[in-house]
Amino acid sequence: MTVVAPRLSVERRLLRDHALVIACDEVGRGALAGPVAVGAAVADAALSRRRVPEGLRDSKLIVESRRASVAARVREWVPASAVGWASAAEVDSVGIIRALGLAAVRAIDGLREFGVEIDDALVILDGNHDYITPIAPIGRGVMPIIKADRDCASASAASVIAKVARDELMMSLHEEHPAYRWAQNKGYASAEHRAAISAHGLSIHHRASWSIAAAPTLF
Repeated sequence: MTVVAPRLSVERRLLRDHALVIACDEVGRGALAGPVAVGAAVADAALSRRRVPEGLRDSKLIVESRRASVAARVREWVPASAVGWASAAEVDSVGIIRALGLAAVRAIDGLREFGVEIDDALVILDGNHDYITPIAPIGRGVMPIIKADRDCASASAASVIAKVARDELMMSLHEEHPAYRWAQNKGYASAEHRAAISAHGLSIHHRASWSIAAAPTLF
């Protein structure tokens, strides 16, 4: 199957009416352990005239061995990017949708460190549900776009930046809790991960409010 590279068509159209576009995408939503992460990537008029970096795709479509190098090129390509986090404890406390909103707002706030004028930006969000606005109104509003991480280059950028950051975190947590094999499964419901939970119980990084025993095996 041919995979079509993401483009900047949507961003160019939106930039006619907005000074900035901030694309957001989440990773880790379905994991049993670890935080959720939301990547945020800025698109401006200058970016809209640049060539999309080679190999940029939705992070799920990039083989793991290439993701870090693609993410490095993408961070050089966009004017600014950031990753926001919500911990497993926050997922347990407020639920996954509100935790995603918290992570997204933190990512967008992180862009301020690079001098990004958030009030001038329209946010495009991968998916069909705006989980950001209930946490905090952002700039010129939030526009959910189904398959934005596949079709919009800025959302693909946010996706791969967040994915690499979260994978690196899970690999570091693996050193503390090697039994769960997070370096391999990144906190998702692999058979080995679920077997380790049965043998050792839950760690502080597991989402204890979830029905983990009944979670489907994803790997």
